[in-house]
Amino acid sequence: MTDPATIPVILDTDIGNDIDDCICLSYLLQQSRCELLGVTTVSGPTRHRAAMADALCRAAGRSDIPVHAGIDRRIVGGEVIQADIPQFEVLARHPHRSPDDFEDYSAVDFLRRSIRARPGEITLLGIGPMTNLGALFASDPQIPSLLKRLVLMCGVFTGRQPNSPRTEWNAKLDPVATSIVYRARLAEHVSIGLDVTLSCRRPATECIDRFRAMGGPFAITADATEVFARHQSDVIFHDPLAAAVIFDPGICQYRAGEVSVDTTSALAPGGTFFNASESGPHRVAVEVNAGRFFAHFFDGQT
Repeated sequence: MTDPATIPVILDTDIGNDIDDCICLSYLLQQSRCELLGVTTVSGPTRHRAAMADALCRAAGRSDIPVHAGIDRRIVGGEVIQADIPQFEVLARHPHRSPDDFEDYSAVDFLRRSIRARPGEITLLGIGPMTNLGALFASDPQIPSLLKRLVLMCGVFTGRQPNSPRTEWNAKLDPVATSIVYRARLAEHVSIGLDVTLSCRRPATECIDRFRAMGGPFAITADATEVFARHQSDVIFHDPLAAAVIFDPGICQYRAGEVSVDTTSALAPGGTFFNASESGPHRVAVEVNAGRFFAHFFDGQT
């Protein structure tokens, strides 16, 4: 049995590219045990991403949830990452605030204020590049110790051979930020990696039908999935899996150890390396019960 208590969560997301961010936010909005304190957006057109997040919140009847635009470029080098946001086109059919209504680069300050206001209570869920989180931890080194938990969809941790590094999208888009995040010390630091999330997939056509039937924010997600399905036949539930383990940790099995991040290699910048150790500061998912995940996600079962 899972703990029935409500869990305060802040979501950091690059919503609008891969469809799993939309799915993840929709899930959080309809998860009865989630006290969603706010949403921050990262990479590329962050104000447009904020407008997408706002549309989903409004579709759930939650226009009160703060949404803040974050950092659009890498911490080092200033290169804008993910300049396009293909799913933004669906907002023409749904109520939302204009991108112009959002303040540039307000996300990190919102995160700092929110975490300091509720020390030891908040789960921070990062499902985009680590830029906002890296900037937050670097600018206020006390913040990690004030979080209850950090949960990330980030990295690759199992099935790797020496000298054959593998990278994951969120980790590699800003390797320096990723390294800052993994060097931070928290009460609980959990990563759900690509090697595990790939087991959670469904045909896009099936997902569109199921999302429409679920209604609320999932109606927008169904439209966004149609855009996504122009180029992809399957939906992989990377980010929703990371969200679901907050409420049902038993969906995955974990191993303790320490994660390091490659910030210098031209071969695999942002590559994540995991050394297992019972005393390590990180927990990484090493196996997922996909059936249990989908039952939890679609039917609210555990």
